[in-house]
Amino acid sequence: MPLQFPNTSRVFDPVRRSVTFWGHDSAFEVAFHLDADALNRFSPQSGQDEAASLRTFDTNRLRIECVASGVYARRRQNFYRLSASDF
Repeated sequence: MPLQFPNTSRVFDPVRRSVTFWGHDSAFEVAFHLDADALNRFSPQSGQDEAASLRTFDTNRLRIECVASGVYARRRQNFYRLSASDF
């Protein structure tokens, strides 16, 4: 079964400067932390506060999930940190 993203929850972490979201592979939950720098690449003018980061994430969710699935397929773990270089 491929990685799926049935849970649309996402959380901004100001300490890590990232947005955390989760995927599922069968019964396994996989956490992804997307760096603010990667989000800034999608929308450089939007800012990096919580509201702007979550808005940018939501606007680009399908692309982000596609990249997350590709990273997961190459090396299966339960935690990933996605950076601008992954995009």
